[in-house]
Amino acid sequence: MFIVLARVPELEGTGRTMAARLSDAGGALGIEYVADLAAFVAREEPQHPRWVWDDTTAWYPELLAAGIRVQRCFDLRLCHAILRSSTLTAGSALATAPQGVWDAPTPASAPVEPSGALFDLELEPEALPAVADPLAEFTLQRAAVAGSAEPGRISRLLAAESAGALIAAEMRFAGLPWRADAHDALLTDILGPRPVEGVRPSKLQDILDVVRDRLESPDLNPDSPADLLKALGVAGLQVTSTRSWELKQLKHPAIAPLLDYKKLARLLSANGWHWLDTWVVDGRFRPDYVPGGVVTGRWATSGGGALQLPKQIRGAVVADDGWKFVVADASQLEPRILAAMSADRGMVQAGAAGDLYAGIVASGAVETRDQAKVAMLGAMYGATSGESGRLMPRLAKAYPRAIALVEEAARAGERGEIVTTQLGRSSPPGQRFEGWSDARSEADATRARERSRAWGRFTRNFIVQGTAAEWALCWMASIRRRLRELDDGWFSDAPHLVFFLHDEVVVHTPAELAAPVRAIIAESAAEAGRLLFGELPVTFPLTVATVDNYGQAK
Repeated sequence: MFIVLARVPELEGTGRTMAARLSDAGGALGIEYVADLAAFVAREEPQHPRWVWDDTTAWYPELLAAGIRVQRCFDLRLCHAILRSSTLTAGSALATAPQGVWDAPTPASAPVEPSGALFDLELEPEALPAVADPLAEFTLQRAAVAGSAEPGRISRLLAAESAGALIAAEMRFAGLPWRADAHDALLTDILGPRPVEGVRPSKLQDILDVVRDRLESPDLNPDSPADLLKALGVAGLQVTSTRSWELKQLKHPAIAPLLDYKKLARLLSANGWHWLDTWVVDGRFRPDYVPGGVVTGRWATSGGGALQLPKQIRGAVVADDGWKFVVADASQLEPRILAAMSADRGMVQAGAAGDLYAGIVASGAVETRDQAKVAMLGAMYGATSGESGRLMPRLAKAYPRAIALVEEAARAGERGEIVTTQLGRSSPPGQRFEGWSDARSEADATRARERSRAWGRFTRNFIVQGTAAEWALCWMASIRRRLRELDDGWFSDAPHLVFFLHDEVVVHTPAELAAPVRAIIAESAAEAGRLLFGELPVTFPLTVATVDNYGQAK
């Protein structure tokens, strides 16, 4: 059963939430107005409905705060974005309709009117509604899935994306345990004692003094790119930017301390004392995750920088007394995803023993593990020169199906075509860069070719990174379900997910349950592989550690 929720203007004798029940086949089962949303959801949740709402962030935090956890949902806004652009649903009414309210980057906050066609199951899905009518949108989405050539494939993606939205809200609600005193001690050790506002920490200032002395620039402000470029130029060092990779090419006694300064200054600005005061409250770090925030389907954050926690401060992530962290990351995830997507049996076999790169060496394709890693990165990211370019022909000979898959994706991108992941997320359309012979000048033709190749590199990686993101969503959804089966108490009092970083998860668990949690994480990785690739014998090995603080896991 589906229960579609919508905010409505308060009418006399009604609540502010309208709930429409639908059977799994789409038939209407009734409509009611709800005055107490939490009580209503608590009453219905034991029947395991799939809650349908416009945006998980607009509904689920309120329920969590009331002590209500839901098992399943359908996030219309996230699913709309997928169906709007997927090649699997390209001919649907939803995909071909003009831009509408569901295409807005943020949810519309205005309530919908409980009249007219709202919740009318006879609605013809010919165009997007002018207001955010969730049932009209749900009707369009169901029609798009049903009309797809592979409804099972796209349905799995929509379910995984919606599960990810629930997980993101739950992780923010539970928070990542964080010791402010440990964070302060780590910063003090690295940067020096906390200074007054506007003053650099002592160790950072000491390094800056060395840089100023060696560049003979006593007033240098290294945090100003213009000021730093000028000082480097006066010292006879010609660079076009102050990026670390470019500075590393220079030979001068000021460069080493300058690079040290940049590294520590980055730590101070991104995760220093101001960050600690802002983001750690009552011993918990609660970042704002954005599921599907990257075009490939990877997550982003809208604050807190959770996806970029540097190793220097991970020791401040300390489990509660009597609890442990189980930290797991998927080894060599993207190369394994490529092997599975292409059904390249040779590459699948190379990874069967555990270390995919060692397996590539054992196959005779390359001589060293480093060469295998460089060659695979070149295949997935489009490197055509240097060591990657030299090794690519050997990799293509050993694993023709895998290399052909990414090469075909690159050529499609160069032609301005769309590529699609394993479950159905499609890339944005590129610009067609053909007709170089008609360019007004050779410079125009060169720029067109460069843009074409750049987009080809994007589409080459899109199918791999996007499918890896789908695998990670399925992995987390399975972990979440299995943890609930392990202990069905309130989730933050039982083992629960607290952190996610692309191919890595952290579960906070009572110490006595750490062993079954480790087994759940491994079983979930295998299940995610089956959901995406069926019975293809591709393995997704994990590196798993049970630790007291996150810093011990690496």
